[in-house]
Amino acid sequence: MSVTKLRRLKQLEDENQKLKRLVAELSLDKHMLQEVLAKTL
Repeated sequence: MSVTKLRRLKQLEDENQKLKRLVAELSLDKHMLQEVLAKTL
């Protein structure tokens, strides 16, 4: 594998990790909002 392909792979892996973290945070936010809504109704 060439150096440029390895760099691109690393870049994509890093981006993938950031996106996974973002999805996890948004899922947690959604869950918390649903809990608050359930308690107020």
